[in-house]
Amino acid sequence: MYERISDIMGAGHGIAGDGPSIGRSREGRPVVALRFGTGPFRVSLVAGSHADEPVGPRLLRHLVRYLSSLDPADAMLMRYEWWIIPHLNPDGEERNRAWAAGMTEAFDLGQYLAGVVRELPGDDIEFGYPRGPDDGGARPENWAAWDWWRGAAGPFDLHASLHGMGFGAGPWHLLEGAWRDRCAALMRTCGAAVRALGYVLHDVERGGEKGFERIERGFCTRPDSRRMRAHFEALRDIETAGRFRPSSMETVRSLGGDPLTLVSEMPLFLTPGVGEELGPPDPAAEAWRSRIEGWRARLAAGDDPRRISEEAGESGITPMPIGDQMRLQWRLVTAGIEQVEHERACGSAPSSS
Repeated sequence: MYERISDIMGAGHGIAGDGPSIGRSREGRPVVALRFGTGPFRVSLVAGSHADEPVGPRLLRHLVRYLSSLDPADAMLMRYEWWIIPHLNPDGEERNRAWAAGMTEAFDLGQYLAGVVRELPGDDIEFGYPRGPDDGGARPENWAAWDWWRGAAGPFDLHASLHGMGFGAGPWHLLEGAWRDRCAALMRTCGAAVRALGYVLHDVERGGEKGFERIERGFCTRPDSRRMRAHFEALRDIETAGRFRPSSMETVRSLGGDPLTLVSEMPLFLTPGVGEELGPPDPAAEAWRSRIEGWRARLAAGDDPRRISEEAGESGITPMPIGDQMRLQWRLVTAGIEQVEHERACGSAPSSS
């Protein structure tokens, strides 16, 4: 299935607001969701949960166009049932339009730092799903997705939330903790795909903070809302801790079965040397963080974004091509499907059918 990536990326991505809506955002924009296929293997894909991560939505919009063009007898529609929310955060997309829209090859660092907007901890959509049917404080975007997923005739087999990060040594993959000992093939496949494109895997040691438990270079368990709350409680920030709700991964697993949940983390900008000394602290990561904060301060004081971009390039930071980010996001999805299918063939993972 991964071999179709060239066709997927060439399928166009103009479905921003002209697809079926499952609800409205806080500001009244439609939340588009689409379903394709009739197969027994149920896949959930969502992107855009964080306002400043535009690549996942691009991939899913390409994928929607591609799936809509297939013959109903195509294997991708006969073997799988695709539940896709290309962008769950249309308000956040609008706020980041100035630096993200219209860029086709890569993003510009100066424009990014000058215009990037992200929700505060406790208000991001990824950790905003209802705690139950009476949770009136959850965001409408999360309610829309939850209600839609609950309409599935059975549990999902795989759920992937496509994310990104501003800076990193390379791609980073977050895996369902319940599957960490069952993903050897997935890690080999994704690691090989990263190396084949000439990148290194991002690496960080967070010691289990927020649920991030390092597995090996480039792979970590995904965060968890309970661990998120515990982190802020330890900081005595009880207000922020109380705002964390279940993630999309936890929500999909609550619907039953044993779905493999995945999170892609593709960097917009590559920072060399990060992860070579894990720490904590990682000296390369700390040095880059200090330099980036300096650029932010200069931009806030009126410096020219073009000057910042030039300095960043001279310092060694390079933008990761958007096409490569999408290729590696899709590889994670297809490797996840292959891993679950392998488990099913071995009789150790339940089917949704």
